[in-house]
Amino acid sequence: MDLDQLAALRTPEGSAALTAAAGLAGGDPLAAASALRAAGVPPTLAAAALTQAELRHRAVGKFGPAAAAMFLTRPGLEQATRRVVADRRAARLHAAGVRTLADLGCGLGADALAAARAGIRVYGVEADPVTAEMAAANAEAAGLADLFTVECGDATAFDVSRVDGVFCDPARRTTGTGRRIFDPRAYSPPWNFVTGLAERVPRTVVKVAPGLDHGLIPAGAEAEWVGVDGDLVEAALWCGALAEVPRRATLYRQRGIETHRHQLSGSGADEAPVGPPRRYLYDPDPAVVRAHLVAELAGELDATLGDPSIAYLYADHPTHTPYARCLEITDVLPFSLKRLRTLLRERRVGRVEILKRGSALTPEQLRRDLRLAGGEAASLVLTRVAGAPTVLIGRPVD
Repeated sequence: MDLDQLAALRTPEGSAALTAAAGLAGGDPLAAASALRAAGVPPTLAAAALTQAELRHRAVGKFGPAAAAMFLTRPGLEQATRRVVADRRAARLHAAGVRTLADLGCGLGADALAAARAGIRVYGVEADPVTAEMAAANAEAAGLADLFTVECGDATAFDVSRVDGVFCDPARRTTGTGRRIFDPRAYSPPWNFVTGLAERVPRTVVKVAPGLDHGLIPAGAEAEWVGVDGDLVEAALWCGALAEVPRRATLYRQRGIETHRHQLSGSGADEAPVGPPRRYLYDPDPAVVRAHLVAELAGELDATLGDPSIAYLYADHPTHTPYARCLEITDVLPFSLKRLRTLLRERRVGRVEILKRGSALTPEQLRRDLRLAGGEAASLVLTRVAGAPTVLIGRPVD
């Protein structure tokens, strides 16, 4: 999409096209395009409206009902923060005394809008002209244009002395191809600029990829990994006065219409004790694993590791925890395809879920090799125990 197409979508004719396209989202794209053209919508406008309708449909999981009025790009939507996470971050910034915030690399404005909803005056900077215009349009649609304004420009040139807080979400995809950037030193703005922000503005938050090397975490910063319903979605560095603990895992769980937040924190440097497998296995949430807080979780569960390099925990008793999934283990076997196949056939197991850590086996290939038949179900865990390839058989504990 270019600026002319975006401008066309914001006209009364474009608004009508967007409304018509919304009713066609999720269906056959060719049929949808034909329907809009039959209604007299010019082809270029129809294509732009259908793209927005598709993106808005996909964005509901991140933004809820507000997605229906937002302008989006595919890369922007992929990098945008989920509303529940952005709202919590904004609340924490506001509680820390931030009243004016620079959002450097504001993208489509998800975090800036959350901060504005919390009563913070936000100055957004975005390098891409179309994305910057979309962010401004999103602020207007949300009724927050008086609290969130956007300028198109270089984030490194913004005068941060104007604000008392900074949020920076550097671009982690290449321009044009949209490929992910895994090396933070190739971010835009550059990593040295990003990590130097806290020296200029003590209350600085930097959003980073969840796979960030712990060795790149600035000294004194709090590193937080965020999970939503079992998916690891992002990480953030809370710098300067905002840092509260060395490492944190924050999990959001949707329960009906309510969202529950759980937080586990610690040094990220402790090691859990090691012992043999026991009756119950805990599979920690990916945010807990990435935050290096498995030892802290082991302490809460009175659990041990079966192998010092594998993040599966074992305990004698089941304990409710939001930080891990629990399985009751019935069998612990040295891995042998023949022996495993025979055992599952004897138990008439026809359906298995396969979990793995520390195993080179491919779950899809193993499932084919097992040639399952029967009406029973089981959970298989492919792992190592004391360095030896091992398979555990069990069932989920509710």
